[in-house]
Amino acid sequence: MLKEYKTVTEVVGPLMAIEQVAGVKYDELVEIQMQNGDIRTGQVLEVEEDKAMVQIFEGPAGINIKNTKVRFRGKPLSIDVSEDMVGRVFDGMGRVIDEGPEIIPEQSLDINGQAINPVSRDYPDEFIQTGISAIDHLNTLVRGQKLPVFSGSGLPHKELAAQIARQASVLNSDEKFAVVFAAMGITFEEAEFFMEDFRKTGAIDRSVMFVNLANDPAIERIATPKMALTVAEYLAFEKDMHVLVIMTDMTNYCEALREISAARREVPGRRGYPGYLYTNLSTLYERAGRLIGKKGSVTQIPILSMPEDDITHPIPDLTGYITEGQIILSRDLDHANVKPPIDVLPSLSRLKDKGTGEGKTRKDHAATMNQLFAAYAEGKQAKELAVILGESALSHTDKLYVEFTNRFEAEYINQGFYTNRTIEESLDLGWELLSILPKTELKRIKNDMIEEFMPEGE
Repeated sequence: MLKEYKTVTEVVGPLMAIEQVAGVKYDELVEIQMQNGDIRTGQVLEVEEDKAMVQIFEGPAGINIKNTKVRFRGKPLSIDVSEDMVGRVFDGMGRVIDEGPEIIPEQSLDINGQAINPVSRDYPDEFIQTGISAIDHLNTLVRGQKLPVFSGSGLPHKELAAQIARQASVLNSDEKFAVVFAAMGITFEEAEFFMEDFRKTGAIDRSVMFVNLANDPAIERIATPKMALTVAEYLAFEKDMHVLVIMTDMTNYCEALREISAARREVPGRRGYPGYLYTNLSTLYERAGRLIGKKGSVTQIPILSMPEDDITHPIPDLTGYITEGQIILSRDLDHANVKPPIDVLPSLSRLKDKGTGEGKTRKDHAATMNQLFAAYAEGKQAKELAVILGESALSHTDKLYVEFTNRFEAEYINQGFYTNRTIEESLDLGWELLSILPKTELKRIKNDMIEEFMPEGE
């Protein structure tokens, strides 16, 4: 029998203090009945003797302490899941918002999930094609990886997120592919952009969307990625799907954590964020992976906007520690109207070598990737030298490197947000650009490979 309490003593922001409680557990789901009969939900944050601290998901507006009744449900916050969720749109708490029918659940799952036993993990080593050359060829994403995108205010990360959701696929696989898209703290305009783009391009048919708007309570923002990842794990490990989880914007999630931490009067850490920010982020990011004996997988692309473009800020800094690389967007490339403005030199995918090569992509993948990196870096240096000393100071080879760099940015990186290149097309384009340089400069590619793949007449 559920007990009902009328012993609310304080409401501070999204937090409610209740006294004289018994048998209450951490993370337990709470029903809050207001004086007008409306029901709000909450979650137990803290228990000390006969006192409980509850976070209210719908916000505290209109709560009358004297007449509010609280019921502890005896179970954690959960989400009803079904394969029918694919193609549907939900709010940040998992409620249907696309005017379709309610989901008939197959299971009800705790949104906190279960930690994957490291012994049960399978190594990520299968190539995922995003259709974006700067990712597929140079910073390869593999199945089961977590590869974040580091953006900045005003940079087109929402267009990049939509492009990846639209184009991503696993090659040479019979398993079904699904995208779980979690948007946190975005504006109504951004939400409309994503939903319109997904519907127009047909991406919605294989997607599950969770949309938490900027005017929704901050506390709901904390539940949104957990909802999305719980659905992703269900589709991957129960329904044998390859699932790509795109979470944007993780900065808004961390800001919500800081807001709740301040309301709890916790001692702040770096830049006012709670000291447990690393632990909290790792509980989300580490839900990516593959399991031995299971066909499905969960791959993550968290997207975050770096405050003031500062990569040493706690959010990108800690994210970089936990994840396997990062894709960095460049403001200079964006100003030059390069789309997507991916800065390939500081970007990194730590697992790229495992997902490339013969049988996965093509045998020339690794060699051309290394040569393109080296040539682009050389060309950037030559361009900087020309700015300081003038173009006349450049050698003939330096000028070829400058030409390569200009064409690399204009043709290879600048593919637009609606061009879907296969990995073969990206590799062939790479060879075409490398043909600008003398063969003696292609020191990272074996001669027999140059003979086989270099375009005729070069």
